Amino acid sequence: MRHSRVHRPQSVEPIPFTKAFEMFCEGNCPYGPIWEHVLKYWEESQRRPEKVLFLKYEEMLEDPRRIVKRLADFMGRPFSPEEEKEGVVEEVIKLCSFDKLKSLEVNRTGKLHPDFVQTNDSLFRCCLACWKDKR
Repeated sequence: MRHSRVHRPQSVEPIPFTKAFEMFCEGNCPYGPIWEHVLKYWEESQRRPEKVLFLKYEEMLEDPRRIVKRLADFMGRPFSPEEEKEGVVEEVIKLCSFDKLKSLEVNRTGKLHPDFVQTNDSLFRCCLACWKDKR
């Protein structure tokens, strides 16, 4: 729901929280019904697992090493035994961490589009808050 407030053109008034909550529960969201959207990707990942990789946020938090290796395999670029031994998987995890990504200049000061209210750092604020809630 926060995304509806932040990811909007400046010319569009923000949706009050209670209204956004009602819309979300009814499946009436600015970007479409979220559960239907997710379900379509999951179904496609079942039909074509070689083309669509469906990852769960919770799984990424629980075992990032396994997920990074799975992603590398899916992309056809598995880690070699030497790379694993040298800690390349752990380095990828560190480079993709919220702390690392939010510290990049483009993510601290950049803006996705000049007409939108959203700044790049808002994406990390949302995701980091969700991540901390899960820990």
